[in-house]
Amino acid sequence: MPPRHHSLLPFAAALAGVGFLSLMDAFMKEAALLIGAYTATVLRAFIGAALIAPVWLSRGPAMPSRPVWKLHLTRGVVSAFMALTFFFSLTLLPLAEAIALSFIAPLIALYLARVLLGEVISRAAIGASVLGFAGTLVIVGGRIGQGEFDEGAALGVASLFISALLYAYNFIVIRRQAQVAGPLEIATFHSGIGGLVLLTLAPLLWETPSGDALVPLLAAGALTVAGSLAIAWAYARAEANVLVPTEYSGFVWASIFGWLFFREAVTLPTLAGTALIVGGCWLATRPSRPAPVAAS
Repeated sequence: MPPRHHSLLPFAAALAGVGFLSLMDAFMKEAALLIGAYTATVLRAFIGAALIAPVWLSRGPAMPSRPVWKLHLTRGVVSAFMALTFFFSLTLLPLAEAIALSFIAPLIALYLARVLLGEVISRAAIGASVLGFAGTLVIVGGRIGQGEFDEGAALGVASLFISALLYAYNFIVIRRQAQVAGPLEIATFHSGIGGLVLLTLAPLLWETPSGDALVPLLAAGALTVAGSLAIAWAYARAEANVLVPTEYSGFVWASIFGWLFFREAVTLPTLAGTALIVGGCWLATRPSRPAPVAAS
């Protein structure tokens, strides 16, 4: 039997990956405020691909098979627009608030699994959805109560919900992808395909980047690679239901980085709404108890 601490390594790797990506979000918010969310998202993708692709190619890898290519393309397209809508929302919402609202993604994933995979939605999952929806109302209601839910905030919340829907589908893809490709390959195609997909919109959305955005973009690119590698490594070695709860540590990281980078305070409605959403996610993902065996 292997040492017990080995079973904690995937959890620790996923936790570190969430931390890397939360710090990346802070740098990306800074870059997006300087040069626009679209330009920042495209440049981050290509910086990430430029950092990781040489490492992957240096190993002399075989090119992916057609089924693996399909997974890479699917996740690349989904992730491209998931990232764009999320980083756009960061320009309109506080970092911690955006992360808190994004936690509805695992709950949306339950219903996507029902539609796409035919899985049964349990009573616990329905109850979890109610809690998640209530948490969302508390966060948005807190903004309304403080008179801060203007047109920009509404657009930010709408953009974030689109991102969460795409992220929910990403949950379904990433587990299958991690079983058939290594972390370096996944990170390379994830960044490269995402950047190429978004580049098709350049004639409409591109803004000439300023020199001030270079440092946060380079940091975001490096952190994207580090986070992607850590999470891909973890998901290849542990079940998704074990690792998904590490996503919720992102709120703690976002609260810290939001204050350090932008002096954003975390409001009581955001804390209360986050507790409801995370509670719903925990209820939905906890293992069900085995049915009692009748005495003969």
